[in-house]
Amino acid sequence: MVARLQYKIEVNDLYVVLSLVRAGTLAAAGEQLGQHASTVFRSLQRIEKGLGLQLFERSRAGYIATDLAQDLAAHAERMEAELEAARSAAQADPGQVSGSVRITTTDTVLHSLVAPALKSLQTVHPLLGFDLVAGNELASLTRRDADIAVRATKRPPTHLVGKHLGPIRVALFTARKGGRKRLDDSALAAQNWIAPDDALPDHPSVVWRKKRFPKVMPKYRVNSILTVAELVGQGMGVGILPLFLAHQRNDLLQLDAEIEECQTELWLLTHTEARHLRRVSAVYRHLAEHLVLL
Repeated sequence: MVARLQYKIEVNDLYVVLSLVRAGTLAAAGEQLGQHASTVFRSLQRIEKGLGLQLFERSRAGYIATDLAQDLAAHAERMEAELEAARSAAQADPGQVSGSVRITTTDTVLHSLVAPALKSLQTVHPLLGFDLVAGNELASLTRRDADIAVRATKRPPTHLVGKHLGPIRVALFTARKGGRKRLDDSALAAQNWIAPDDALPDHPSVVWRKKRFPKVMPKYRVNSILTVAELVGQGMGVGILPLFLAHQRNDLLQLDAEIEECQTELWLLTHTEARHLRRVSAVYRHLAEHLVLL
């Protein structure tokens, strides 16, 4: 207890903890800090000795942050955000927004919605740059893996702030060429199905299909909804697709009505600290205005 009271944690200490929380290994944390891994290790030993507490659990997979390390990293992130905001305010042209914004979403939403919206933003803020990450997992905005996320979910994380962009409506589609608009259940069950079973086992379309057609085994299992659309469009089978994606193409034919059980919601999300950064705020506002669902 005496050591904890005597030791005063410094700004550089917080950055060491933050880098190790983000990176998970000494080598990767060293790259972020511009230091050798051995220097990061000695710094961590000094901090833990000064506090009299362990900040990370060591394992073969790397360094796992304790609750205290997570709390210290959160403080460091707030300092980082404030420092970046101060730099932007000091250097930026009042009429221009510059810097890089990291956006995470799925490939389907990226190609169909986010990319077209960013294209129009280029003319407004040409000095902005973008890191676009397409994946099915929700990146940790609290660890600055991304500044903005555009995600399909009915329950966005409570620690994030965001805007509900609308419902993602879906339906079953086949290839327009040679396709028939209505098929009964027995005919549908006999079709070749294209589905993201392995990549997205809990996807609403997978859950619905297994409930409605329990004996159907997909002919093609793929790792994204965008690939489902491509294969359906080539006449290789039927698949469940969001309307905002399918209606942008002329090679797909909708079979029957929308599937209400598969409907989910699209959210634009960011972290409470990041939203005050000028570059993040500008991109967030633009996406909020221009991401439009059918």
